[in-house]
Amino acid sequence: MYKSCRYHEYKFLVIRLRCPENKYWRRLCIGLLVFIPVVLFIILVIYLALRPHKPQFSVQDAIIYKWNVTDDDARALTSSLQFTVISHNPNDKIGVYYDRISAYATYQTQQITQTIWLTPFYQDHHDTTTIPAVFNGTVSPLAPLVADNWRAELQQTGVLHVNLRIGGRIRWKVGTWTSGHYHLNVNCFAIMGFTSNGNRGPLEERTSCDVSV
Repeated sequence: MYKSCRYHEYKFLVIRLRCPENKYWRRLCIGLLVFIPVVLFIILVIYLALRPHKPQFSVQDAIIYKWNVTDDDARALTSSLQFTVISHNPNDKIGVYYDRISAYATYQTQQITQTIWLTPFYQDHHDTTTIPAVFNGTVSPLAPLVADNWRAELQQTGVLHVNLRIGGRIRWKVGTWTSGHYHLNVNCFAIMGFTSNGNRGPLEERTSCDVSV
């Protein structure tokens, strides 16, 4: 009795692929059953052969032209920042289209600049592209805790830890074939120092960025 139940259980789980009896539809069915696995296998082989790598980003230069925080209850920040970002395509046989690229800066997770749109571009194999990101005269409200942390950090270290975030949509290009869109997220961590006048400072060191696609 037990073996009989197990047999019917297994028989119920089996999915049988049967083609129609009609000669034309039977040939078409068999052709599809052979064609689809072959196509999937070819795609897998191409993917393993190419092995696309994520683009690489780094901040080459970052400058503070203005950084003023009001002392009233509103705690408004007026800033002008400029970043020079380097983007590199590390792939041997894959090009990258950068579509709808935007950027903004944050301080302690709070956005402190407006979002700007960067010029779309194409990057061929092993190409390197310089991307300027300029934020002029942005006025942003600061949370009281963020404003207090800014003053403490500046007094203790003389530098600011600012993040540049880049987002957009990219496409891979292999030969004449172009993929669909993939979301690009870049987070760059820049250590920006102040000069003696307190209004302008260069990037302390070149920094790499976290990239996810």
